[in-house]
Amino acid sequence: MATKRTLRRDRIRKGIRSKASGTQTKPRLSVFRSNSNIYAQLIDDNNGKTLLSASSSDTKATGNRVEASKLVGQRLAEKAITAGIAEVVFDRG
Repeated sequence: MATKRTLRRDRIRKGIRSKASGTQTKPRLSVFRSNSNIYAQLIDDNNGKTLLSASSSDTKATGNRVEASKLVGQRLAEKAITAGIAEVVFDRG
Protein backbone atom coordinates (compact mmCIF):
# COMPACT_ATOMS: atom_id res chain seq x y z
CA MET A 1 0.00 0.00 0.00
CA ALA A 2 1.29 3.41 -0.94
CA THR A 3 1.97 5.85 1.84
CA LYS A 4 0.80 9.43 1.95
CA ARG A 5 4.32 10.62 1.10
CA THR A 6 4.68 8.45 -2.01
CA LEU A 7 1.22 9.43 -3.27
CA ARG A 8 2.13 13.11 -2.89
CA ARG A 9 5.46 12.59 -4.66
CA ASP A 10 3.74 10.74 -7.53
CA ARG A 11 1.25 13.59 -7.91
CA ILE A 12 4.10 16.13 -8.08
CA ARG A 13 5.93 14.03 -10.70
CA LYS A 14 2.79 13.75 -12.80
CA GLY A 15 2.33 17.52 -12.74
CA ILE A 16 5.92 18.12 -13.79
CA ARG A 17 5.71 15.57 -16.62
CA SER A 18 2.54 17.16 -17.96
CA LYS A 19 4.41 20.45 -18.38
CA ALA A 20 7.83 19.14 -19.44
CA SER A 21 7.51 16.71 -22.32
CA GLY A 22 10.41 15.66 -24.52
CA THR A 23 10.52 15.33 -28.29
CA GLN A 24 13.02 13.83 -30.73
CA THR A 25 14.79 17.18 -31.24
CA LYS A 26 14.40 18.45 -27.65
CA PRO A 27 14.28 15.43 -25.32
CA ARG A 28 13.52 15.39 -21.61
CA LEU A 29 16.53 15.06 -19.29
CA SER A 30 15.72 12.78 -16.38
CA VAL A 31 18.24 12.41 -13.54
CA PHE A 32 18.07 9.73 -10.84
CA ARG A 33 20.43 9.58 -7.89
CA SER A 34 20.73 6.45 -5.80
CA ASN A 35 22.89 6.07 -2.72
CA SER A 36 25.82 4.81 -4.76
CA ASN A 37 25.36 6.02 -8.37
CA ILE A 38 23.82 8.74 -10.51
CA TYR A 39 21.94 8.06 -13.74
CA ALA A 40 20.88 10.48 -16.49
CA GLN A 41 18.68 9.80 -19.54
CA LEU A 42 17.47 11.75 -22.54
CA ILE A 43 13.89 10.62 -23.23
CA ASP A 44 11.64 11.12 -26.26
CA ASP A 45 8.13 11.12 -24.76
CA ASN A 46 6.36 11.16 -28.14
CA ASN A 47 7.75 7.73 -29.04
CA GLY A 48 8.29 6.54 -25.46
CA LYS A 49 11.97 5.78 -25.99
CA THR A 50 15.21 6.56 -24.22
CA LEU A 51 17.54 8.21 -26.72
CA LEU A 52 20.74 8.37 -24.65
CA SER A 53 21.87 7.49 -21.17
CA ALA A 54 24.91 7.81 -18.93
CA SER A 55 25.65 6.74 -15.39
CA SER A 56 28.45 6.89 -12.87
CA SER A 57 28.85 3.12 -13.10
CA ASP A 58 29.45 3.45 -16.88
CA THR A 59 32.06 6.19 -16.53
CA LYS A 60 33.93 4.35 -13.75
CA ALA A 61 33.96 7.59 -11.78
CA THR A 62 36.11 7.72 -8.68
CA GLY A 63 36.06 10.29 -5.92
CA ASN A 64 33.08 11.96 -4.39
CA ARG A 65 29.54 12.18 -5.77
CA VAL A 66 29.96 15.75 -7.05
CA GLU A 67 32.89 14.73 -9.26
CA ALA A 68 31.03 11.64 -10.44
CA SER A 69 27.99 13.77 -11.32
CA LYS A 70 30.16 16.15 -13.35
CA LEU A 71 31.62 13.23 -15.30
CA VAL A 72 28.16 11.81 -16.00
CA GLY A 73 26.97 15.21 -17.24
CA GLN A 74 30.02 15.62 -19.49
CA ARG A 75 29.61 12.12 -20.90
CA LEU A 76 25.90 12.66 -21.62
CA ALA A 77 26.66 16.02 -23.25
CA GLU A 78 29.28 14.41 -25.51
CA LYS A 79 26.83 11.73 -26.56
CA ALA A 80 24.08 14.32 -27.18
CA ILE A 81 26.33 16.50 -29.34
CA THR A 82 27.35 13.56 -31.50
CA ALA A 83 23.66 12.62 -31.84
CA GLY A 84 22.83 16.18 -32.94
CA ILE A 85 20.89 17.19 -29.82
CA ALA A 86 21.52 20.79 -28.75
CA GLU A 87 18.68 21.47 -26.29
CA VAL A 88 16.90 19.47 -23.58
CA VAL A 89 13.96 19.95 -21.23
CA PHE A 90 14.97 19.36 -17.61
CA ASP A 91 12.69 17.04 -15.63
CA ARG A 92 12.77 18.21 -12.02
CA GLY A 93 11.17 14.96 -10.91
